Amino acid sequence: MSKKILVIEDEKSLRREISDILSFEGYSVTEAIHGAEGYTKAVEELPDLILSDIMMPEMDGFAVLSELRKSDSTKLIPVIFLTALAERENIRSGMELGADDYVVKPFDRDELLKAVEARLKASEAFKEKSVQAMDELRSNLIHHLPRELKTPLNGIIGFGQLLMEADNSITLQQITDYGKIIYDSGMRLNRLFQNYLLYVQLELKKDGFSQAILIKDADVICMDIILRTASKYNRESDVEFDVVPSEAFMGSLELGKIVEEITDNAFKFSAKGTIVKLSCKSDSEFFYLTISDSGIGISQTDLKKVGAYMQFNRFFNEQQGLGLGLTISKRITDLYDGELNIHSEEGVGTKVEVRIPIKNLN
Repeated sequence: MSKKILVIEDEKSLRREISDILSFEGYSVTEAIHGAEGYTKAVEELPDLILSDIMMPEMDGFAVLSELRKSDSTKLIPVIFLTALAERENIRSGMELGADDYVVKPFDRDELLKAVEARLKASEAFKEKSVQAMDELRSNLIHHLPRELKTPLNGIIGFGQLLMEADNSITLQQITDYGKIIYDSGMRLNRLFQNYLLYVQLELKKDGFSQAILIKDADVICMDIILRTASKYNRESDVEFDVVPSEAFMGSLELGKIVEEITDNAFKFSAKGTIVKLSCKSDSEFFYLTISDSGIGISQTDLKKVGAYMQFNRFFNEQQGLGLGLTISKRITDLYDGELNIHSEEGVGTKVEVRIPIKNLN
């Protein structure tokens, strides 16, 4: 099937010339005489590529591009601007708005076709990469999610049945032990669902996160979270602090989530009796958070595969969890224009470093 190209150009002779060149090369071409018509046709026909003039009546090229980028159905359509040589400022503005390329008028046939082919190839490569990522996500869901759901459910159902069928010989201690297993399994299942929903929310970039504020006691929040996580693993004595009074600019719930997910991985993948260290500090520009452990570590190959539902060494280590923690922490860090870096060596341990800008509130 031929690629669909929308040409938005108010100058009739140039519009026809472009359409003829592209049609001769086998492309399916649709024309629009101004920006407003072009935007309507883009939404209706979803072309593979748009060639658009900038200076047009009704609706200029900048406005068309801005509206296209707002909609999920059109935001990924590549746009090439047609611009006069003297309009250098227009070129800069267009690229900042998200234009994919530009062709300077007057242009020849080969120049136009090279730009079109290059953008279409780049778009196809992006689509293939997205399909591959979705296939990988789907595969991980199929293989790992049922198991992750089944394990806590087995604990709830199995020990619930034991309590239902218990006779008078069951002791109070046994009831307490069974109840704790059921409770822990339920909490694990709840965390699984909460993390899944949070991940989807982050991927879709939906609202609903805490308002960013200047957190004056970021160090206290971090210490409280890691101690609570350590308690879950009965490893309070394994925690080591290197903190100073620190400030962070972000949502307090999101800060807590980052610390919770990274420290949960640190305890999960390191042995009891080994140290999990929390460091945090801030200066006038950034809040710095570092969490390190002496656990099993991550190979350099696996470090490149940090993604949803991908747990490192999943078939060699039986620790439970979907491996969403690092992905969620990375997405939250990105929301606040920060950085998350992982340094790890197999058999030595892992260090996760987070750096988040402190915005000027004045």
